[in-house]
Amino acid sequence: MAFDGIVIANLVHELNMRAVGGRIYKLHQPEADELCLVIRNNKDTFRLLLSADASLPLIYISETAKENPMTAPNFCMLLRKHIGGGRIVSISQPDFERIMEIEIEHMDEMGDLCKKKLIIEIMGKHSNIIFTDEEGVIIDSIKHISQRISSVREVLPGRQYVYPPSGEKMNPLTVTEETFRNLVLKKPMTLSKALYTSLNGISPVIANEICYRAELDGGMAAEALSDGQAHVFYQAFSGLMQEIRQEKFQPCIAYSGQVPKEYAAVRLFMYGDLEVKTFASISFVLEEYYKTKSMVTRIRQKSVDLRKIVGNAVERTARKYDLQLAQMKDTEDRENDRICGELLNTYGYSVEAGAKSLSCINYYDNSEITIWLDPTLTASENSKKYFDRYTKKKRTYEALRVLLDETKAELDYLISVRTSLDIAETEADLTEIKEELVRTGFIKGKNTRKDAKKTAKSQPLHFISRDGFHMYVGKNNFQNEELTFKTAQGNDMWFHAKKAPGSHVIVKTEGAKTLPDATYEEAARLAAYYSSKRESGKVEIDYTERKNLKKPPKANPGFVIYHTNYSMLAEADITGIQKA
Repeated sequence: MAFDGIVIANLVHELNMRAVGGRIYKLHQPEADELCLVIRNNKDTFRLLLSADASLPLIYISETAKENPMTAPNFCMLLRKHIGGGRIVSISQPDFERIMEIEIEHMDEMGDLCKKKLIIEIMGKHSNIIFTDEEGVIIDSIKHISQRISSVREVLPGRQYVYPPSGEKMNPLTVTEETFRNLVLKKPMTLSKALYTSLNGISPVIANEICYRAELDGGMAAEALSDGQAHVFYQAFSGLMQEIRQEKFQPCIAYSGQVPKEYAAVRLFMYGDLEVKTFASISFVLEEYYKTKSMVTRIRQKSVDLRKIVGNAVERTARKYDLQLAQMKDTEDRENDRICGELLNTYGYSVEAGAKSLSCINYYDNSEITIWLDPTLTASENSKKYFDRYTKKKRTYEALRVLLDETKAELDYLISVRTSLDIAETEADLTEIKEELVRTGFIKGKNTRKDAKKTAKSQPLHFISRDGFHMYVGKNNFQNEELTFKTAQGNDMWFHAKKAPGSHVIVKTEGAKTLPDATYEEAARLAAYYSSKRESGKVEIDYTERKNLKKPPKANPGFVIYHTNYSMLAEADITGIQKA
């Protein structure tokens, strides 16, 4: 993640404008390692979330309120006693570290004005929230770190607060070109790694961004730079640091489709192939990014069991299909066995006793053929042997022809369910997929309609083309079938990835005789993106009017056939398509 010193600097800048001078109106501890400060400043009231969660430490202004425990934890009660109603005097970032210090002024029990500090350290599993007095003595912390846990420093009440050791790292805002060359460019490691291991607050993402701005490969050896390249590299670094000194932040998120890939407090030019959105507030970036990420993670976790069931079924069916293909390949020479049997009946009179082969003319194509014989059998017995082999292969072929179609249909169906799991966004989506697997017999148990009633009904994805046409995307086979055969009218357009599992995309024509080219292109991109071929770049898309589609009897949900269609190539990228 890119929660680095630059993000902290952006947060400090934002909070200095919004929080300094304000008072701590309320203070909550919704989680064991999380604080929420409700701050009032003039007519502005907002929540500042401080999290020391080992897996996801964060600081940002939150727009959503969390549920608080009935009884406040001891650390929360202590803070309420000391700084409840206190005024925020300053917010700072020491030495460009991933540390934020909030200085608070309040009246003590004697009525005297005094100051306290709330120090938030964002350092992965070592993150902490520490409360100190004016002299830097620790009053308490949200996590107690004893000598037994860390030999580097103790974080306990009564101890003097000291900053975490930064090793040989330096403040990037004060580094000269000479120091930069000696500190960064003489390390025996890659260019990007040399950068983020030498300077405070620089994350791998920002290190790679600086390399990109300097038109250098972040994976090349730092020591391999020429003098000219070293100067260009420093200039790119210095230019970014100048933006930070001048507080010219550009909070942004780089999206891969609808999924956020990375974020930063400065513009990310290295993601030129993705959609990069800039925002007015770094807090909004953080809340939006982690809300979406946590939603994706939560759905992934909840779908683990379903993915395992579907994955095992796909693997098992694929093995069965490969075995059937191999058996079918063994029947390819069945006609040759029949011909050999017939030719032996015709030319058998010329076969000598004990002969191992017979060369004769194949009267079907007038070519010469060699027929291999069992020398212990007569010509008539060899002929019968060939006919028996032909009959067996023919029966196998006829049986396999049906089985192969069934197995291929089952395999395609299971892959379509796996694709649906990748598209799923809510628990309602997962409930529908589970119900589908129960109905089709891949999960034993009762129908899950009762569970579905407890959860809000899953809805298809809804987009609007730039020309104003409504486009709907099924997230699973049930939705695909409902969209195609219930929602769509005869003249509505239907899009689907050619010969690949994926979503049905319906464009409501609303009586229009033809759709604009831009709408065709956007609908095709949706069909490409929401298909199993998403990662292949360009995808061939079939499209036709809804009235040309039919569902075969006893077919799996979402399966259709059509014989009248057009095709086009589309990028599996939905950047810029408006979601309704």
